[in-house]
Amino acid sequence: MEERIRAWLEKHLGRVDRLERQARWRPVWFADVTRGDGTRLRLCVRGDRTDYPGIYPLEHEMLVQRLLNERGIRVPAVYGWIDDPRAYVMDRVDGQVDFAGCGDAQRDAVMDDYLGILAEIHALDPAPFEAAGVQGDGMGGYERWYRSSKKRPDPFLEFCLGWLRRHPLDMRGRRSVVVWDSGQFHHDGQRITAVLDLELAHIGDPLMDLAAYRMRDTIIGYGDFRRMYAKYEELSGTPVDLEAIQHHHFAFTLSNQLAFHAALADPPPGSDYMTNLQWCHETNLFAVEALAEYQGVELAPVELPEAEVSAAAVPGRHLVESLRSGDYEQRRLFRLARHIRRVDEIGRACAEADLDDLVPLLGRRPRTWQEGDAALEEFVLADDGRSDEALVPLFHRRLWRAHQMLGPAGSAMTTHHALQPLA
Repeated sequence: MEERIRAWLEKHLGRVDRLERQARWRPVWFADVTRGDGTRLRLCVRGDRTDYPGIYPLEHEMLVQRLLNERGIRVPAVYGWIDDPRAYVMDRVDGQVDFAGCGDAQRDAVMDDYLGILAEIHALDPAPFEAAGVQGDGMGGYERWYRSSKKRPDPFLEFCLGWLRRHPLDMRGRRSVVVWDSGQFHHDGQRITAVLDLELAHIGDPLMDLAAYRMRDTIIGYGDFRRMYAKYEELSGTPVDLEAIQHHHFAFTLSNQLAFHAALADPPPGSDYMTNLQWCHETNLFAVEALAEYQGVELAPVELPEAEVSAAAVPGRHLVESLRSGDYEQRRLFRLARHIRRVDEIGRACAEADLDDLVPLLGRRPRTWQEGDAALEEFVLADDGRSDEALVPLFHRRLWRAHQMLGPAGSAMTTHHALQPLA
C-alpha cells in the first residue's frame, strides 16, 4: 500500500521525502512532500476502515471536508483521492488533541472558539451540500448496517432501538450540516487550528453536535457543558433544547455497538478487537445510564464474583507477561490476552449471574448464555416497552459484568468514566 500511495503523491504533488504509517487501528499515513517550486507539504493520507465499512463511504467524508474548507471553515485542505488503497490526501495540521497542561481559562477559550466554528457550520445553507451529494439520516444508516450484518442476538441493542422508535424526537425544523462525532480537533493553546475527523458529518439536527462529545468529555475534559451551551446560544442566536440533547446523546451512545456488532461476533483480519470491545462496553454503559436518568431509575452497584483459579491460570499469566512490552501490534495482543485471562477468572460466574437475572423476567432459566441472549432478545422484541423499568437495571447488571471482564480488576480497561449530568 505504501508504494502505491508514494506513487500517487509523486505523480500529483511532488517528491516524497517521508511516508510513515501511523500506529493505530485505522490505516493512516503521514507524508512530507516537496513540490516542484520547493514548497513543502505536510500531509495526512486517511485510509478506509478495515472492520466495518462506515455508514457513509470515505468519499462522503472527503466531500464534506472539501466543501467546508471551501467555505472558510477550519478543516484541513483536501488534495485528492487515491483509488488503491482507498484513501484521501489532506493537510496535516499541528496542534494538541487534549487539554493536558492547560488551565481552565485557557481550555474555556479554546472551547469557545470551537463552539464558534460549530455555529458557523450550522449557519451554512445545507442545500449546496445536499446538491453535491451530502447525505442525511445518520442513525438510520447505523441501523441499516447493523440489520444487514447482524450475526447473533443482541438484546440490549434491540431494546435501545425499540426505545428510540417509541420515543421519536421532534427536531422542530432544525436542520444543518453537522459533524456529529464532535469534539475532535487540534488547538494551539489559544484557538482551534483545525476541526478533524468528519467521518460522520451529514445533514442533521445541529444539536447533535452539542450532544455527541459528552462521552468524549470523560477522557478529554472540555469543561462545564452548561457554560458551553450558554455560549453556543450566544454565538448562534438559537436556544439549546436540553431534552433534545439528552435524546441525541442516548442515540449516539449506540453508535459503537451498531457499528461493531458484526466485527465483535466475527472479527475480520486487521480488526482491533479489544479497542472495539472497550468502546462498545463503555458506551453501552453510557446508554443504560442515560435511560436510567431519563426514566428516573436508580442503578444499584453490581457485585462481582471472586476470581477462579483454573488450569489455564498459569499459562494465561505467562502469555500476558510475554506480551507486556512491544510495538502496537503486540500491544493489541497483550490486551486481548488480559481479557481472555479475566474471562477465565470470572466469566463462568458472570454468565451464571446473567442467567439467574432472567428467571423473574422469563419465568424460566435458560441453560446457556447463548440461549439466554436469544430468549432475552425475543422477550424485548415482544414486550414493546411494558417492562422498561425492570429491563434497565437488568441490562445495567449485564453490561457492568461484561465491562469488568475487559481486563484485570482496577485496570484502565475496566475503569468506567462518569458523564457530566444534564440535570
